[in-house]
Amino acid sequence: MKQYEVVTEPIQTEQYRDFVVTPHQGAVVVFTGHVREWTKGVKTEYLEYEAYVPMAEKKLAQVGAEIEERWPGTITAIVHRIGPLQISDIAVLISVSSPHRKDAYAANEYAIDRIKEVVPIWKKEIWEDGAEWQGHQRGYYSDATRGDQ
Repeated sequence: MKQYEVVTEPIQTEQYRDFVVTPHQGAVVVFTGHVREWTKGVKTEYLEYEAYVPMAEKKLAQVGAEIEERWPGTITAIVHRIGPLQISDIAVLISVSSPHRKDAYAANEYAIDRIKEVVPIWKKEIWEDGAEWQGHQRGYYSDATRGDQ
């Protein structure tokens, strides 16, 4: 496990929570973003995430550094999963600890917003009748990579 990483296997939450726990921290906030079944009335079959992994991990670390600068005393661990994800799978986990709870909550919310702004990870929603890249970023996609998901 790395403090900031992109993975292809299911995310194991405890190791990221444990990473940020120290005797100096009074609060830990863990956010998990999951694949939802319905978005704006459209049923999602599954999601496909792609990333330029070296840059994505570098940018995740940048987000962590921004948090530590803005909220001194915080410790952050962030992981994002790529590949095909089924309904209810965890796509992203952000674990932030702080001496005080307000900073941990604020830093965690800041992290998810910054991830969406700066980290080169692309999401494609696959429905029964089609598929589409979501968000402001676009990525490469081939039906051959979908498999029988």
